[in-house]
Amino acid sequence: MNRPYDPDPHAHPGLHVVALVEGAKGLLALLGASGLELIGPASLRHWVELLIARFQFDPDRGAFAWLQQSINPESVHFAAAAIAAYGLLHLVEAWGLWRARAWASWLGCITATLYVPFEIQALVRHPGWLELAVLSINLVVVWVLARDLFRRRR
Repeated sequence: MNRPYDPDPHAHPGLHVVALVEGAKGLLALLGASGLELIGPASLRHWVELLIARFQFDPDRGAFAWLQQSINPESVHFAAAAIAAYGLLHLVEAWGLWRARAWASWLGCITATLYVPFEIQALVRHPGWLELAVLSINLVVVWVLARDLFRRRR
């Protein structure tokens, strides 16, 4: 009998594919967090100023104006830390899925399911191939992980 922390020798082969996707997301998030720290607030503010000028947005109102005013060293460090934590969580999940750990299937299934309503909303608001592909991939991930959990229960 397998305990929850033991690898399941009959785990669905799709777990490795999901683990690779989660690992890639984790690495990209860590790269993004590192990039934020390397670029720093001054360069970010400059880029936002360039975007405002390029697209002729109102420099005193709107999302870009708010973003420009919100960029400071503390907010950049906080954003980088949050993105790094997100990336590390995905890397831990990827490791657990690669090793066919039940806790990783639970974690992945719950977090992937949380994204579904937002992806449906995005598809309804802006129908397109990208939105449909993201939703479809996420539903496949939920299916693979839920199937793994169901098989463990039996």
